[in-house]
Amino acid sequence: MAVTIDSGKCTGCGACAEICPVDAITVGDKATVDDDTCIDCGTCVDECPTDAIEL
Repeated sequence: MAVTIDSGKCTGCGACAEICPVDAITVGDKATVDDDTCIDCGTCVDECPTDAIEL
């Protein structure tokens, strides 16, 4: 599996980065995921208020 972030839905709020247990998400204007660090736990998917993240 791989986490994908829909940049059209992402507001850059940072909720996903705050909850990520392995610090795989970086937020600038939009969130980005480091695929090498991500463990596909899905925590960010549940935390995203705009449903911009999918596994």
